[in-house]
Amino acid sequence: MINTDKNHKHTYDAQGRMTCCTQEEKIYTQASAKELVKEKHQHEHSDDDGRDHSHSESSPMRMFLPCIISLVLLLVAITFDNWLPQQWFTGWVRIIWYVVAYAPVGFPVLTDAVKSIRKGEIFSEFFLMGIATIGAFTIGEYPEGVAVMLFYAVGEVFQTMAVSRAKANIKSLLDQRPDEVTVLRNDQPLTVKAETVNIGEIIQLKPGEKLGLDGELLSETASFNTSALTGESKPDTKAKGETVLAGMINLNTVAQVQVTTAYMDSKLSKILELVQNATSQKAPTELFIRKFAKIYTPIVVLLAVAICVLPYFFVADYEFRDWLYRALVFLVISCPCALVISIPLGYFGGIGAASKNGILFKGSNFLDSLSNIQNVVMDKTGTMTEGVFKVQEVVFDKAFNQDEILQLVNVLESHSTHPVATAIHEYVGELDSTIHLENTEEIAGHGLKSTVNGKDLLVGNFKLMNKFGIQYDLDPNSIVYTTIAVAYDNKFVGYITIADSIKEDAEKTIRLLHKLNVKATMLSGDKSTVVKYVAEQLSIDNAFGDLLPEDKVNRVKEIKAKGESVAFVGDGVNDAPVVALSDVGIAMGGLGSDATIETADVVIQDDKPSKIPMAINIGKKTKKIVWQNITLAFVVKGIVLVLGAGGLATMWEAVFADVGVALLAILNAVRIQRMKF
Repeated sequence: MINTDKNHKHTYDAQGRMTCCTQEEKIYTQASAKELVKEKHQHEHSDDDGRDHSHSESSPMRMFLPCIISLVLLLVAITFDNWLPQQWFTGWVRIIWYVVAYAPVGFPVLTDAVKSIRKGEIFSEFFLMGIATIGAFTIGEYPEGVAVMLFYAVGEVFQTMAVSRAKANIKSLLDQRPDEVTVLRNDQPLTVKAETVNIGEIIQLKPGEKLGLDGELLSETASFNTSALTGESKPDTKAKGETVLAGMINLNTVAQVQVTTAYMDSKLSKILELVQNATSQKAPTELFIRKFAKIYTPIVVLLAVAICVLPYFFVADYEFRDWLYRALVFLVISCPCALVISIPLGYFGGIGAASKNGILFKGSNFLDSLSNIQNVVMDKTGTMTEGVFKVQEVVFDKAFNQDEILQLVNVLESHSTHPVATAIHEYVGELDSTIHLENTEEIAGHGLKSTVNGKDLLVGNFKLMNKFGIQYDLDPNSIVYTTIAVAYDNKFVGYITIADSIKEDAEKTIRLLHKLNVKATMLSGDKSTVVKYVAEQLSIDNAFGDLLPEDKVNRVKEIKAKGESVAFVGDGVNDAPVVALSDVGIAMGGLGSDATIETADVVIQDDKPSKIPMAINIGKKTKKIVWQNITLAFVVKGIVLVLGAGGLATMWEAVFADVGVALLAILNAVRIQRMKF
């Protein structure tokens, strides 16, 4: 069983297996969702407001069974009372009948009330409902006492079903990671627990099987369904040597994958943990409602006591029974369950809807922040462009041996992880092992410097040339493409041009952002001519190139100085200072990078920029639904509270104000899970 002590640190063995807790327990306990991994699917959700419900999730019929029993007994009793009077249905027989009708739905609530009191949560909704219904029995209003608790129980069942539905997307993610895999040991296929597989072992994956761990494809090609990770239904074909991730489903031939990551460190495990932990980071609205409920409920109890007692001193024909009834009605109406359930459920639904579309929010607070965003500031390479560069032309001075210089450039660029380095490597070919570099260093925002055969080699942008006083006789701004300048032995050799293609949905992204009244700004370290060319193609509002990391920070500061909110979209690593400064940091391509999952507030898993306006839209829709529920609850409860205090509302109106509003709010909250974005 998992250790729930906040100071507890998880321990692992040499193979990376957790020795103190299971991975699933760790993830789900952190999210207050342990019930999703319990074998019997016992459902007991516990929130910050002291709620602690217990329901069986076996089937809707089983959950509704106590309500059905209570309803049948209540209807029979009401029939005997009003339409088919029975001589025997009087006195103690009648009272016992109503008590039996009350028991299936009332006893669990009274039990929860006692548990809450023991925990120090005296003024819980269970306490309110217990006082109200027991009070109704004491003044002889048996049908109303049973009815109030019956409708409350029905509301609780619908609430449980709604919470379960909201968690279904996340639970399905867990199901995407199989517990067992087939590994090849001594050339023999062997089925073992996924968590026992070591790094370096080879998994054999049959068509239709799900990959259990991250790895490198050993087969020539294989097609995978990645929808569980990216929300994208289109098959993704991988070639030999490419990375494949846990949760992907093999579609065609038998494939072999070499494990590169331990079970607990797989991308899917990190994604699961990210989404589950999202429930612990509350939006300001959600935090306010929770605090409000804790203050509001005791005040309401005191007001109910005042409604019952104070009129004794001011009303001539004071009747205790009548004023007690008004106080009980007031208590039922005041129950805050419509607020404390529908609001977290709305945010959870938003997070679930986003994850279903391949967008991971680290908390409901970021849903709120993104819904109000005014500026989206983005990087160029890998965000709005493919990030796959190809060499277009090589323009070197004829005084230099082109092949020799290209070999030197290729070896030097091998020290960089930038896409430009990959393009040069693909153009030049294998590295020359006879070339030895010395004193290699990367100069941020400029490029690379090294020493070869006692001579300086510079490869980077023209700012690098200027920094080291290298003379050249051309205008860098006249070259549209990304340009890599080369200098050797303090002489300008020439340049290599590299082109990157714009993503197919980039133009649609900017159009949708403008439709949402969000301004788009592009900041890039790439040369200004390239950045402006891309910006013009996409109708981006503002674009700035030739920027160092500190220049990007200053540009974002300028926007924030106007009092406007900013979301920054980048790789989440190189642009860490800008991400920290922005209101919301969005990482592109989080599926392939551990660091982006750690640094960003929102992770877009499939590299599609069109998910940026989708994420904003999900935030807006979620916030709209939450405020609809808040308004509905306050308006209806306010009206019926006034009527109840004045004796103009009965228990039946109180039931609608409490359970009816709660059900309407819950139904409204789950709408977001059905929406198309």
